[in-house]
Amino acid sequence: MIEESKSWEANVHKLPPSSASSSKGASSNASFLKLVDWNGPDDPEKPVNWPRSQKNKILAAVCLMRFTTPLASSMMAPALLQIENEFQGTSSMVMNFAVSIYIIGFGIGPLVLAPLSEIYGRNKIYNAGNVLFTICTACCGLSPNATSLLIFRLLSGIMGGAPLTNGGGTIADLVPVNERGFIMSVFSLSMLLAPVLGPVGGGFLAQAADWRWIFWLLTILSAITAMVGFLFLRETYGPTLLERKAAQLRKQTGDPDIQSASKSPLPLQRLIALAIMRPMKLLCTSPVSIVMALYMGLIYGIIYLLFTSYTVVFQQQYGFSQGVAGLTYLGMGLGCTTQLFLGHFSDKIHTKLTQRQGVERAEYHLLMLIPAAISLPIGLIIYGWTAEYHVHWIVPLIGTFFIGVGFSSSMTSVQTYLVGAFTAFSASALAANNVVRSLIGGVVPLSGPEMYGKLGLGWGNTLLALLALVFGLAPLWFYKTKEPQNQSERKTLPV
Repeated sequence: MIEESKSWEANVHKLPPSSASSSKGASSNASFLKLVDWNGPDDPEKPVNWPRSQKNKILAAVCLMRFTTPLASSMMAPALLQIENEFQGTSSMVMNFAVSIYIIGFGIGPLVLAPLSEIYGRNKIYNAGNVLFTICTACCGLSPNATSLLIFRLLSGIMGGAPLTNGGGTIADLVPVNERGFIMSVFSLSMLLAPVLGPVGGGFLAQAADWRWIFWLLTILSAITAMVGFLFLRETYGPTLLERKAAQLRKQTGDPDIQSASKSPLPLQRLIALAIMRPMKLLCTSPVSIVMALYMGLIYGIIYLLFTSYTVVFQQQYGFSQGVAGLTYLGMGLGCTTQLFLGHFSDKIHTKLTQRQGVERAEYHLLMLIPAAISLPIGLIIYGWTAEYHVHWIVPLIGTFFIGVGFSSSMTSVQTYLVGAFTAFSASALAANNVVRSLIGGVVPLSGPEMYGKLGLGWGNTLLALLALVFGLAPLWFYKTKEPQNQSERKTLPV
């Protein structure tokens, strides 16, 4: 303990009474306020400098969480008719809402969970979310009626939303900015493949056993994920680590003047209130957050509208069985895997432009929106018109491949940009983005049957393609601005 305490002495900086009281609210009786900070940018205790093996374990655990919770979003989709038959008197719209309400929970949960991770640290939020998600998922499988199923689906979505936004914060804590494109692509892939693979397993499982087994399987997987989290997750949030270090030094030395350099002078209640308000403040005042949220809301709405239509289209128009119809989601899944290459390419672009321009900007990652803005409309048009005219089933599946490329590259590009633009508050920035895309992704699919009924698959998807093209190019405006947007944005954040 003595040796450890001495090793920290280089990180403790003393402030005179005047500056201490003004900057940290210290008592005027204190001769010095000793602030615990990192010992320079190369401090081995700083999370970004941890051994790669340790960082990989943490990132892998978070990836597993980001796979498990989105898996539940669509896994029950192929079994909606089966659930509707069991719960007599339940309309098809209510059953579709059982899928959508989970996505709405994804939007609500991070509004609180993400800011709290910026006060109490990432680890507590991850572990608590995993345990509560497991319980709520088990309750879905025990639901005796449609009302209880909707309630527990909403609660599952709220609790499962923690890794979706806090994962970006973990990347900001652990990964240097020039490596974030590839890591974020892996993170996004784990999240994007889940709702694509979910209907594949859900379709065969519901056909072979019963729809409730979908939730039993999810409960088992969630319990395993929770155990992995307890084993491998470590706290990565810098302010939380510095506060722990300061608390240990206060205990060792008995000196109450030792404080974390990142400690706010505000009381805890005020900090919690500001943290919870931060995502909504970003959403209302930050042009970056507003534009990115609207764009991702459109993308999510399109994707989940397609998720609810795939099974119907391929079962009714191509005569696929319930299980085989679930396999049609694999076309989009293959498209999503291309983002591993795109993420690596994004890092190279970021490094080259940083060297050429002499300034590091998060906006460089937005260039990967160009393939998204082109690929997604192309895929929608191919899928819509070939399914409309009953062209061989492989052709609309090729269209879904291009949809997957556009979906994944837009998601990776936007999330990587937000992490780089808001760094310490990246979890809140992602929560602000997440609430809009989740609400739109949850509501838009409800209007899908009416839209396709009036316009047909061809013109319906053409309309979506035009919207995707127009909105897809809008975020590139931030790349063309002369000054990095994040500098001015971060100054307005409540800290």
